[in-house]
Amino acid sequence: MNLMMFVSAISAAIILVFVALLIAKLISPRSFNEQKEEPYECGMLSQGETWKQFNIGYYIFAIVFLMFDVGIMFLFPWAMSLSSIGKSAVIGASFFMLMLVLGLAYAWKKGDLEWD
Repeated sequence: MNLMMFVSAISAAIILVFVALLIAKLISPRSFNEQKEEPYECGMLSQGETWKQFNIGYYIFAIVFLMFDVGIMFLFPWAMSLSSIGKSAVIGASFFMLMLVLGLAYAWKKGDLEWD
């Protein structure tokens, strides 16, 4: 019986998402003109070719930054309640920090943090 409830809940969620998207598409205001189709950068018309390939290093550096940024967001509440949590939470947070450090070491070893 639990499987049937799970399948019906997932089906209802999928149907509700599609219905919400359909309603938004039907009632949202639209205007079509040439200016809306032009690519903008910093509020100014772009000069030259708009489809440029960027160095992958920018993306890798941003992902490593986000990895540590999200890590700090998870560790901050943990650190605030450090006096009231048990040993298992300390072990879990230590494992989390170990995974972050291993991710940094991997990115560093591959040379993804070097700017050429």
